[in-house]
Amino acid sequence: MNVSLTPELEKFVSDKVASGRYTSASEVVREALRVLEREEKSRKEQIEDFNRELDARIAALDRGERVTSEQVREHFRRKSEERRKRIA
Repeated sequence: MNVSLTPELEKFVSDKVASGRYTSASEVVREALRVLEREEKSRKEQIEDFNRELDARIAALDRGERVTSEQVREHFRRKSEERRKRIA
């Protein structure tokens, strides 16, 4: 297989090999593909989780389960507070 890289990517690969972390350009490319594969798998799992949650919420609405606007505001207020605590 032959692969063409932009000059920027070619320099990136060369720099990785020069750093000593990788022994060849092929090793850099294989590692990059493994990372891409993991990222795509993670994205797919996130979408599947989202769709399951969406289905569960739609089913709850179909059963007549509702939340009030006050409950929604309180939920987001708590989430916002939790994020501020994590950042601080």
